[in-house]
Amino acid sequence: MATLADIIQWCDSTLKSHEFKDYAPNGLQIEGKTEVNKIVCAVTASQTAIDAAIAQGADLLLVHHGYFWKGEAYPITGMRGKRIKSLIQHDISLVGYHLPLDSHPTLGNNAAIADLLELQNIEALDPTERHPIGNIGYLKSAMSPEAFKAFVSERLGFDAIHLPCDKSTIQKVGFCTGGAQDYIAKAALQNCDAYISGEVSERTFYEAAELGVHYYACGHHATEKYGVQRLAKAISEQFNIEYSYFELNNPI
Repeated sequence: MATLADIIQWCDSTLKSHEFKDYAPNGLQIEGKTEVNKIVCAVTASQTAIDAAIAQGADLLLVHHGYFWKGEAYPITGMRGKRIKSLIQHDISLVGYHLPLDSHPTLGNNAAIADLLELQNIEALDPTERHPIGNIGYLKSAMSPEAFKAFVSERLGFDAIHLPCDKSTIQKVGFCTGGAQDYIAKAALQNCDAYISGEVSERTFYEAAELGVHYYACGHHATEKYGVQRLAKAISEQFNIEYSYFELNNPI
């Protein structure tokens, strides 16, 4: 058992969340029980994830995509109102970490992608960032674009969408999980052979061809399901409490 306050303090310190300018609040978003015995983690605080936390008797729901995003309407009504009401009625805390959990060098989503793809010599995608949101890594051996598509699809469990350019081999790979397809321009500036993110836009097809960077869309959810698991495991080990991961099976 651990106190909610101790968990939040440890997470904030570990992830250095106060050093990020983000699109939503990081850390505690909805306060539940003061003592935590079990954590359920999921990528997004959907109603399905909340229902799973309730069913499993969790005291805390840990997510990457929480609530209160910039630009959202203030009234707590409709779908979001139902979700928040469910959490409050069952005294479950909602804790979310967005960019800090993308960026962390060992617990983060990008770190997990680098591990899964066995990328080496990790660098910042944008050298001007204090805490890089995207990264660059190098394959042990160069691959053809077609072989790399098969490789990332198998390793990430997602049928990657490949938008090609005229480069014949891939070794230097830029990557940033989630909806960071527009960072392909940063990958081009760093002379990457390929760039990986989760989503894809219509314009990305032309950018890949004209910037000379192979683009691989590997799923927003599929690329971001590792950080919450790594963080929940680290919390579990730090405080000796139980955790489980709930898979939302989002195909996007």
